[in-house]
Amino acid sequence: MKKYGAEFFGTFWLVLGGCGSAVLAAAFPDVGIGLLGVALAFGLTVLTMAFAIGHISGCHLNPAVSLGLWAGGRFPGKELPPYIIAQVLGGIAAGGVLFLIASGHAGFDVSAGFASNGYGAHSPGGYSLPAALITEVVMTMMFLLVIMGATDKRAPQGFAPIAIGLCLTLIHLISIPVTNTSVNPARSTGVALYVGGWAAAQLWLFWVAPIIGGMLGAVIYRFIGSEKS
Repeated sequence: MKKYGAEFFGTFWLVLGGCGSAVLAAAFPDVGIGLLGVALAFGLTVLTMAFAIGHISGCHLNPAVSLGLWAGGRFPGKELPPYIIAQVLGGIAAGGVLFLIASGHAGFDVSAGFASNGYGAHSPGGYSLPAALITEVVMTMMFLLVIMGATDKRAPQGFAPIAIGLCLTLIHLISIPVTNTSVNPARSTGVALYVGGWAAAQLWLFWVAPIIGGMLGAVIYRFIGSEKS
């Protein structure tokens, strides 16, 4: 239960910190943090939580990461359901807190997006469904490749949270214009449920693509990172 609690609060922090920066601070008058700030915020949530709870639960914070680590032979299948449930509930709880905060501002309109992920008309840059699918698969694939490599016993010890946090920052710098960046079904679910409508209708892609990408990245690392020749 301690591991599941760690995943709940870790994912809560990821969604509150990352999506919160997008909803509350990205376009704040005069001192808005913009795309660069939001990308950094997501990276910092993972970096800080990796140091805080990595030794408790492994700090997955993401169903695609848990499934990827399972595909990579690093995580037992029996732990997948409770981990994923804890992550999704943590994301939804953070979305609720963020909704309560954001709704305290006059003129707040949750249907405007609420940091939800989308494609087509709901892509920040107007990118198509195929473009969004490719982006989410490839970005999550690279994320798992970095996670698997940084946490390999042969890698420099103690630096994995930094590599993983910076990787997530880079992923957001690349893909916010395309999908608003998911690479994490729990992050997407945590805000889409409050928006409903189009966000809920497009949520399927932000489960399917990250999971495919995560498992693909882990399998690739399992091949290239094998100690056997």
